[in-house]
Amino acid sequence: MLKIAWSPLFKHPLPENHRFPMEKYELIPEQLLYEGTIEEENLYRPEAMKEELILLTHTEEYWGKLCRGELSPKEIRKTGFPYSLQLLERGRVIAQGTLDNVGYAEEYGVAINGAGGTHHAYTDHGEGFCILNDIAIASTCVLNENRYRKILIIDLDVHQGNGTAEIFREESRVFTFSMHCEANYPLKKEISDLDISLAAYSGDETYLGILKETLANLLEEEKPELVFYLAGVDVLGSDKLGKLNMTKAGCKERDRFVMQSCHEKGLPLVISLGGGYSPDIRDIVDAHCNTFRLAKDIWF
Repeated sequence: MLKIAWSPLFKHPLPENHRFPMEKYELIPEQLLYEGTIEEENLYRPEAMKEELILLTHTEEYWGKLCRGELSPKEIRKTGFPYSLQLLERGRVIAQGTLDNVGYAEEYGVAINGAGGTHHAYTDHGEGFCILNDIAIASTCVLNENRYRKILIIDLDVHQGNGTAEIFREESRVFTFSMHCEANYPLKKEISDLDISLAAYSGDETYLGILKETLANLLEEEKPELVFYLAGVDVLGSDKLGKLNMTKAGCKERDRFVMQSCHEKGLPLVISLGGGYSPDIRDIVDAHCNTFRLAKDIWF
């Protein structure tokens, strides 16, 4: 069964002028239910992650500031969101969903978080619409339990996974792979285990050719036992914040290749949605829904 972490909190507790394109978190499950790709039983609601698990990844000082609402105006600006306890609660639920999905992926092969991909959150601060790093937290939790010897994080958002790279800079059991646009945020990139910076306005042919060769080699060389996949759709040519030029068909083929590669090797795959900021919300929703449709087709 395809298990999907989803909560009403994903809809985002933000002022009106900050909400677009956060409507996607409500529209995606509605669309999937309407078209029959999923049923209500596919959706589950994660709890808020416990403090002790978050502190395996994020510093006590940063966590304390979040809980007490003591971020400085500069730190708040860096996150891109007005701070609220509701926003923190949302981050805790997203992180727990990604961790829960490890168990579901072990059981069913794949599981998807209806939000997440908060890869700009560092150990000690948030930025770029991210305050807690869900994939990093989930990875650290399972490593702390000695459940895996090697984890691969495939980050295909248009923006580099700078926070994730910083968190696992000295962790040999996690291989961080980020393929992103060189001309996009963040201006100062961190160093992942493998970074591929694409020229602005690269399209489907260039992107897919590089990805297919690179990922095939990575899976053979690194031999991961668990894979996290950040499937941002801000790679689309229509995206307001991205500078690549992929089509929806190309984005779908990207997802298919990643999923099929993991499926063929029997690797548990945990997917987080990542970014998507096209002006037409229908483009965002359809591109994200393709990720769910493919997961169902490949595994179920």
